[in-house]
Amino acid sequence: MSTTPLTAPARTGAPLRRLLALDAVVTGANALAYLALSGPLGRFLGIGSGLLLGLGAFLAVYAAAVGLLAARPHPPTAGVRGVVEANLAWTAASFLALALWLSPTTAGAVWVVLQALVVGGLALVQHQALKTRQSNQV
Repeated sequence: MSTTPLTAPARTGAPLRRLLALDAVVTGANALAYLALSGPLGRFLGIGSGLLLGLGAFLAVYAAAVGLLAARPHPPTAGVRGVVEANLAWTAASFLALALWLSPTTAGAVWVVLQALVVGGLALVQHQALKTRQSNQV
């Protein structure tokens, strides 16, 4: 029988690590899709295949970095804050790109909005998990 208190996962950062891992997996899947299918996706979304290739390369590196954070038993606060801020910046940039310079298809516009909302929502729950972890350490 274990004598570990029920709050142990919060102290080890398990919820935060799961959110970071989810971020890495979703981002990595998008990266692979953009890299492998930039032509067909570009035509379907009305977004240039060159832009999708560049985004795919960037997202692959970002996903790897977030995955490394998620693999740590206690992801450093500064690293998690960096992920939250990057996710919020991605969300804002997505909406700005849609408003200012992208001319996507209807499917592309829906995709840009949906992925921005998912990334923004993930940033918010990551931020909350970080705050919870910090309050449990006090």
